[in-house]
Amino acid sequence: MREVNDVSKFAGRRRRAGFPFSQRVSGGSINMEPEMEDKTVELMTTSGMESQTLVDDLSPKKTTVLKPTNGPVMGSRKRPSEGNYEKEKEHCITLFDQWSEADQVEFVERLISRMCHYQHGHINSYLKPMLQRDFITALPAQGLDHIAENILSFLDARSLCAAELVCKEWQRVISEGMLWKKLIERMVRTDPLWKGLSERHQWEKYLFKNRTSEIPPNSYYHSLYPKIIQDIETIEANWRCGRHNLQRIQCRSENSKGVYCLQYDDEKIISGLRDNSIKIWDKQTLECLKVLTGHTGSVLCLQYDERVIVTGSSDSTVRVWEVTTGEVLNTLIHHNEAVLHLRFANGLMVTCSKDRSIAVWDMASPTDISLRRVLVGHRAAVNVVDFDDKYIVSASGDRTIKVWSTSTCEFVRTLNGHKRGIACLQYRDRLVVSGSSDNTIRLWDIECGACLRVLEGHEELVRCIRFDNKRIVSGAYDGKIKVWDLQAALDPRAPASTLCLRTLVEHSGRVFRLQFDEFQIISSSHDDTILIWDFLNIAGGAMQLTLYRRKSRADWLMGASVVERSASSFFFLPPCHLSVHLPLSPLLPVLTDS
Repeated sequence: MREVNDVSKFAGRRRRAGFPFSQRVSGGSINMEPEMEDKTVELMTTSGMESQTLVDDLSPKKTTVLKPTNGPVMGSRKRPSEGNYEKEKEHCITLFDQWSEADQVEFVERLISRMCHYQHGHINSYLKPMLQRDFITALPAQGLDHIAENILSFLDARSLCAAELVCKEWQRVISEGMLWKKLIERMVRTDPLWKGLSERHQWEKYLFKNRTSEIPPNSYYHSLYPKIIQDIETIEANWRCGRHNLQRIQCRSENSKGVYCLQYDDEKIISGLRDNSIKIWDKQTLECLKVLTGHTGSVLCLQYDERVIVTGSSDSTVRVWEVTTGEVLNTLIHHNEAVLHLRFANGLMVTCSKDRSIAVWDMASPTDISLRRVLVGHRAAVNVVDFDDKYIVSASGDRTIKVWSTSTCEFVRTLNGHKRGIACLQYRDRLVVSGSSDNTIRLWDIECGACLRVLEGHEELVRCIRFDNKRIVSGAYDGKIKVWDLQAALDPRAPASTLCLRTLVEHSGRVFRLQFDEFQIISSSHDDTILIWDFLNIAGGAMQLTLYRRKSRADWLMGASVVERSASSFFFLPPCHLSVHLPLSPLLPVLTDS
């Protein structure tokens, strides 16, 4: 009994002395690790020695280690008296304070190495709160506000909201660092949907600027972020539900019967017509701004950039036009029959023809274009080409897709699978998406030539196809435009019935060409119309963001017209399925089956 009392006194002395270790006395027995007791006793018996002697005395060779037993814990040495312990402890601390930091660390390491796992756990629980530092609060106190801002700038929106609630100092750093503004800027730089919204809603003019009196406070951007998210969700719901605002451009003329090709940007739409002309339309007013004439056959394909428009025609020529003046800068005469498609980028142009050949051109300037190589191998008209720095991809009425090296123009491989001629394709990264007169769409891995998925749904020839990171949009001779889920199509587990998100039916003739972005589809048809399917600006649909300023900078506000009902409650009735089958003109691109 006395032994237990002695141990209890010793445990109490250690707690009073500030040791982070604890023992429990219960029912006359004590729970204490033998090694812990032994080492503690040994440390206290080194009183009066020099520092080096103290270290030597703590070496393992002088330690008597007790084996655990079921009986009372017995020390190998007598416990020091209360007075001796306090005196020895103070002397140890005095010596410790006199050493260098390196010596102190070495000494503590040796102490810890002599302890058991149980003691390590107590030390860890003691040190853990000491090692936790509020660096976001500490850095500004050191004049390092910019570092705290940079650290928090890596947070996403959810984490940034949580960080604002940590304490007033964190909220101050976020506010003064304009971190919500920086988060929105990061999204605009990396996501085309955010970029498009910033341009259309005009809050881009408050981004990417230094702190001035001309930009709103952080609270403005804080409130802007969730409204942008809501706008994006509404746009996605409009795509899924087929909700759109439709605008129509009538291209009918005395000689016209079809708009074969088009391309657009935010200001204009450029179209190629059967009446041999190229027409430029104002995208806002839908008025015809300019008509370019010179081809003696239907304009079957075109592409433009900020400097030139390049067109291909059934008159077998390729013409280069100046964008602003409409002047013809160059005429390329090479193909023997109609030029069905062309692409150009980074000083390289590829054209293809009904004559079964593919021409690769070097474009030093609009007036300096030279033929590099002619690629032959298809057994029917080559209807479409696409390329990047690695591959040129061509598709033909001979039912095949051929892959060529861009740098060497050498043949690489053939993709086989379509059962009839191929009318359209797009190639990006490793993915090729093609449409055929077998009424199907196929997804291919260009590197191995494997067909990843077959999409079925169109009732006639699939004439045009485009895709981005989310969707595939296709147009066919059945007059329908279909929107497909690209990610689901790439998942072999996804049921075929879930792949087509929406079918859009407004054209009364064959769909010849389409282009789309995050907000709209623009399509052209044999019915002499260009349709603009707008999924953003819908009455009572997508949120309209407007910005206005009151008397002071603190009065920046955002107005928003938000639909009270959720996207899931939209009631949508599809229009009647109109399908007018007109005879195929002999001037249309030839889709030959072998």
